[in-house]
Amino acid sequence: MNTLSYKTVSANKSTVSKEWIVVDAEGEILGRLSSQIAKVIRGKHKPSYTPHVDCGDNVIVINADKVRLTGNKLEEKVYQRYTGYPGGQRFESPKQLLAKHPTRIVEKAVRGMLPKNRLGRALFKNLYVYAGNEHPHAAQNPKTVKF
Repeated sequence: MNTLSYKTVSANKSTVSKEWIVVDAEGEILGRLSSQIAKVIRGKHKPSYTPHVDCGDNVIVINADKVRLTGNKLEEKVYQRYTGYPGGQRFESPKQLLAKHPTRIVEKAVRGMLPKNRLGRALFKNLYVYAGNEHPHAAQNPKTVKF
């Protein structure tokens, strides 16, 4: 009997194979799209998933300015931040955020679904969000994926 087939194989930095994936966000619902992107960035779609290792893929999101929010979330949802000064609490709706920085709405949604530790901060660097249809990562030969 081959006992090696019963061994648990844990991935590490040298054994992980990372791919590049392009996702078109045009007409997609923000939360559903973000949860799929977070799963791919984390590596949970791979059979060699290891919780403490960056074993996910690099994800390029295009057309982030054309993402959809259901219901009244475009006007009623509130993003909160703090400047660091007394009385510096600021509030923004997704409509205002899309007007100023169209990529940040997808970045905030995906970041909230990643772990809140140093691994999560490292995983977030594997996300590349662009407002338009073009991206500068053609040299990586990314695959287009439809969620």
